[in-house]
Order: sequence, then C-alpha cells, then structure tokens
Amino acid sequence: MRVLRRGDAGPDVAEIRSILAGMDLLPPVTGTDEEYGTFDVAVEHAVRAFQQRRGLMTDGIVGPATFQALKGASYHLGSRPLSYMIASPVHGDDVFTLQERLTELGFDAGRPDGYFGPATERALKTFQRDMRLTPDGMCGPATIRELHRLSSPRARGGRPVFLREQEQVRQAGPRLRGKRIVIDPGHGGDDLGVVAGGLREADIAWDLARRLEGRMKATGMEALISRGPNHSPTELERARFANDAGADLFLSLHSDGNRSTRAQGIASFHFGTGNGTTSTVGELLAGFIQREVAARTGMLDCRTHYKTWEIFTRTRCPAVRVEIGYLTNPDDARKLGDPAFRDIVAEGILIAVKRLYLLGEGDQPTGTFTFADVLAHELAKAE
Repeated sequence: MRVLRRGDAGPDVAEIRSILAGMDLLPPVTGTDEEYGTFDVAVEHAVRAFQQRRGLMTDGIVGPATFQALKGASYHLGSRPLSYMIASPVHGDDVFTLQERLTELGFDAGRPDGYFGPATERALKTFQRDMRLTPDGMCGPATIRELHRLSSPRARGGRPVFLREQEQVRQAGPRLRGKRIVIDPGHGGDDLGVVAGGLREADIAWDLARRLEGRMKATGMEALISRGPNHSPTELERARFANDAGADLFLSLHSDGNRSTRAQGIASFHFGTGNGTTSTVGELLAGFIQREVAARTGMLDCRTHYKTWEIFTRTRCPAVRVEIGYLTNPDDARKLGDPAFRDIVAEGILIAVKRLYLLGEGDQPTGTFTFADVLAHELAKAE
C-alpha cells in the first residue's frame, strides 16, 4: 500500500476514515464522496490518537504498520472465522482477544500479538478438545459460544506468558555465562537511518553493537548480531533471527532525529499495549538500561515507553529497543561521535543486563557497577 498523509485522497483514504469513524475517533461521514476521501487535518488528528492508543509511532501518517493496525481494529471476536494460515497469518483485534481469552482460561496461546500462529492453533485445539468440540483449530460459531459461556465475571490472575518470562529469568540464575543475547543494530545497508552532522545512525548502531558484543563475550555470554554491516533486514526478519537462535534477550540499538535541534536524550521501549498487557521482563530491562545509560552519560532521561512495534510482537523473548541520543542535536551528536562515549554506553547496557539477572542480589547503586565488577562477580560465582 502507498503511505498516506495529509493532503492525500482516494478510496483508501475513505476506508481509513470509515474505520476511524467506527472507533468514534471521527464523526460520522455526512459530506460528499470527495470530502469523504480526503486526508484532512481531522483525519491526521484521529490517526495520531489511534497511534498513541495502540503504542505505534505517533506521526499522523498511515504507513504499513498503522494501516495493518487499523484494519485489525475493525474486527472483533466472532466477526469472522479464524484459523491458522501459513502463507499469510490472520491478524486483528479478534485474534488478540482470542489469545488473551485462551490464556486466561489456562491454554497457552503464547504472547498475545494479534497474529494467529501455531501456538494459538495448538491452544485453540486443546480448548476445543476439552470442550468436546471438533478440534479443527477453526474458531467458528460453536467455539465462540463456548468462549462466551466461560466469560462470566471471574477472578483473573497475572498474565501467564509474562509470568513465565519472570520465572525463566529467576531460574537462569545471576551468572551471565551461557545467556544468549541477540544484539540488533538498527538500519544497515542502503538504509542509513538518521543522517546528520556527518554521522549516520546505521554506522553508530553497528559500532555500538560490536562494542557491546565484545564485552558480552568477555563475560561468557553468547552474543549474536542480527545483521551484517551491509545488510538491512526487515523487523520480521530480525525477530525470526532471534527466535531461531533461541535468544534469551533481544536488544535493538538506534539513535533518533527530529526537525527541532532541541530534541535530545535517551529513551527505551518494550512491548506493551496500554491495557495491562506488557512484557514484565522487557519493561524491567528497559528501566535498567534507561537508568544506567542516563546516569553514566549525563544524557537527558526520556524514560521508558510501551509499544506494539512488530519487533516486539514477533519476538518470542523479552525485547528492548533503545534510542540513544538525537543525531540532530549538536550535544548528543558530539557525544555519539566519540568512540570513548560509545564505550560508556556499551558498558551501561551490559550492566543493565547483569542487574536483570541479579534480581537484587549484591546489587549496587545505579551508575556505580563497573565492567570489572561484572567480571569479578562472574568469576566468584564460577568458583
């Protein structure tokens, strides 16, 4: 699909307006067909509201990710049959609701991501067998009736899939040796990312990834980089790389840019929908990274945020994306252009990962734990 923004017109814009009106983000259509198919200021504001609500990039532009989310939002559980399709997985709010409902009932549908994949199919078939329905993996009227029948008010516990994340971290122990981490330097190849002041985001991310990789390997961790220096995988390909590798954690490294040169600082992101569904380990790690790097570098702390980016929804392990500085800000750019500064950032991220696995054991104040402390701790635990 073409990217749609203010000033565009046509039937695809009319479809977007219809979906937004159905969510009460736009008033019902009363104008002419020409007005209905115009991407005006009201549509842009409605798109921004939708993006903010869904944890998407809030830019008021309808690109592939926003369009897919808009289409998915037009479905509710029961509005269409659902089944697993290998070539093109079914996606939408109805799938997300099904996944959450199955999980709440004790059937492991995996991370709720709105994609009808193998884990959802397995959970659905198990549910159907237990309910003495035909276990065909098709969520049709009979299955919907059983799900509604069991949806009476009930005490709800934690989110099992994310509780399992926490338990896996606890059982993994405080040592870093043997942990498998995928480091994902953003962009790459022909995709340079933000370019400003003689610096290119793809180059900064690649250099930082290599520095982090070296430190992680020195502790005994298995560090894997998701791309080569001249390759730019899609977000889905990066997620598949981590899934195929059986990664324990996924760290995506980026820098940012803005039309205003005053925009600056570091921000960290993790999976979350804003309605209580969040990766608890991802949120915890994002917080550790945010505090460690901000304390060590003096960069403005722009806090942690939940998002539903594809890199989060399609990665099975806890994942964090870090936006380290703005290349369009003179102070941030000066810092990022200094290799010694990138060493400090790499050490801060490593310390944050160590803190995650320490779970408070022998912890130290933010910004004081060093790489040497990590190596000493690893050695002590090995004895």
